[in-house]
Amino acid sequence: MKEPKWVRAVALADLPADDVLGVLVEGRELALCQVAGEVFAIDNRCTHGDALLSEGFLMDNCLECPLHQGQFDVRTGEPLCAPVTVAIRTYPVKVEGAEILVDLGS
Repeated sequence: MKEPKWVRAVALADLPADDVLGVLVEGRELALCQVAGEVFAIDNRCTHGDALLSEGFLMDNCLECPLHQGQFDVRTGEPLCAPVTVAIRTYPVKVEGAEILVDLGS
C-alpha cells in the first residue's frame, strides 16, 4: 500500500454546499463534491464518455454526467445506472482548518 500524499486541492470556502467543483491538482482533473457537509473527490472525466463530471448535476450522493446522464455514487465511485458501467476513481479527502486536502498517493 502506498504512503498517503496529501495535497491541497482548494479552500473549503470555494466549494459550495451540496455542489460540485472541478479542480486541477498536480495535473489531475478532479471533481470535488460536498454533500451534507462531507467532501468527496473523484476523477473529473466520465468513464463512459469524455465529459467533465463537474459540469453535471449533484443530488445527494449521486453525480450525473452531463453527456449521457450516467450516474456515479460520489462516495464509492460505483456506477448507478446505464450507460455507465465502469466505476470512477475516488480519492481520500480530509479537511484541515479551512483547506481541502486530497490523498493522491493511495
